[in-house]
Amino acid sequence: MRRMRLDFSLDEAQAKAAVRRSIPDLREAEFKAWDDAGLIEHLDIDGQRRWFNRAPNNLFLLSEEASQRRPADKRISRPGPYERLGPHHAEVIAASDRSGRNSVSPRRIRVTQSITVKADAVPAGETVRAWIPYPRAIPGQQENIRWLGSVPDGAQVAPEDTLQRTAYLERTAVAGTPTEFSVNYEVTISARRFVIDPDKVLPTPSDPALAPFLAQRAPHVVFTPALRAFSRKVVGNETNPYRVARKLFDAVDQIPWGGAREYSTISNISDYALHAGHADCGQQTLLLVALLRLNGIPARWQSGMVYSDDAVGYNNLHDWGAVYLAPYGWVPMDVTTGALDSSVPAERDFYFGGIDAYRIAFNDDYSRALVPAKQHFRSETVDLQRGEVEWKGGNLYFNQWQYDFQTQVLPLEGQ
Repeated sequence: MRRMRLDFSLDEAQAKAAVRRSIPDLREAEFKAWDDAGLIEHLDIDGQRRWFNRAPNNLFLLSEEASQRRPADKRISRPGPYERLGPHHAEVIAASDRSGRNSVSPRRIRVTQSITVKADAVPAGETVRAWIPYPRAIPGQQENIRWLGSVPDGAQVAPEDTLQRTAYLERTAVAGTPTEFSVNYEVTISARRFVIDPDKVLPTPSDPALAPFLAQRAPHVVFTPALRAFSRKVVGNETNPYRVARKLFDAVDQIPWGGAREYSTISNISDYALHAGHADCGQQTLLLVALLRLNGIPARWQSGMVYSDDAVGYNNLHDWGAVYLAPYGWVPMDVTTGALDSSVPAERDFYFGGIDAYRIAFNDDYSRALVPAKQHFRSETVDLQRGEVEWKGGNLYFNQWQYDFQTQVLPLEGQ
């Protein structure tokens, strides 16, 4: 409940004031209409109505009417440099067509990721334990990982097969001083593009290795009656796995993006995404994974950070996934970026069977154990992009520390 109060911290006056920062002449009736329509997310907590911190900004992503009421210079859109068709997509398509390969356009990057715990969040002399996300090698996607070092020294890097891999660090808290942790490494990341002929896609083979990716996994991937009804409406009589998957991808792509509350406060994320009227990247991905598995199509989760060329200076948390289509195998999908705005199929469909080279994966599944194990309840029970921190007295939640993620794009060897 404490976490929910942190997310839903606005009372009615504060929520209205936040909207008025963008619509100075906001009318009471407008706010009520948008709120009643579920466009300004709220909860009743201890008998009081509280509004989600990010709901006032989400309103302008979810409502065209509200967006038009905002001055033109304050209208917002998703800022990611690869969420719109651009030169990198053309580069990947051309390289794939030219070479016939599904792994192209590599980027070599140097990463510094850090956690800074607020001064006196932990009593002086106590040991602070931190887990910073760290990539594992994924053939064709991210390879040639080179560890450069950590602060403090002595990081314990989890085994390669850890699905939520981290570098673990310890440091003694000092009174009045922030406790800092960081890791540095290099990795080569490639774009992926699979050219798929729908008529050549076969039914999912009976393979024990695929069984976990067809199964429910409570609480966030559950074949609820509502999920089954939505699936029937979208899929209809289609049986071709590619076309079924594409129908589901397109349907989930239609859910508007909105900033999300912390995942640890949501009882069933795929069901939440189905009903909330908006979803962020992880919520959309979990909904699509659940729908694909329901239809007998293996699907899995992946997440990490997106970055950009140095001159752009962009990075952000991001989640996406992969779908298994025989005989092509596992192919990537990013339903949040979704269909690009193009009449050219290779461009429009780039993120159904492909991903750009500007993302680093830390997680090949969700809600998996950390190495070494955490002693206290995690801040993020599903994803792992910012990290985790604790001491013997308990978990340190996100309001007690900050994370940072910086990249430098390096020349490729031989270039």
